[in-house]
Amino acid sequence: MILEPSIDELLSKIKSKYSLVILASKRSHELQEGEASTVKFKSVKNVGKALEEIAAEKVFSHPDPEKKREQVRREKELRLAAARHKEEQVEKERMKKIAEQAKKEKNERKV
Repeated sequence: MILEPSIDELLSKIKSKYSLVILASKRSHELQEGEASTVKFKSVKNVGKALEEIAAEKVFSHPDPEKKREQVRREKELRLAAARHKEEQVEKERMKKIAEQAKKEKNERKV
């Protein structure tokens, strides 16, 4: 049972119990995945830590969830595109080295 922060304190920060549960759940998952914390915790479990962050007003729900989802989706696409671009650059360099090596070997055979 979670005694601190109190439900009254939490509901003064987040107006809906539903929104509070969703926000705490999402933040708890982020903490579990290794996301950096924003406060020093009393709680041991991630849900308690998430609720402490909400009470400290370090974590809050986005006023426009659809816009936030779109922003997260775009950021993910950009990260994936950057990773693909890097892979392509590495592959180009690898192919260039192979071609240079082949050319060098061909020239050595002529001599």
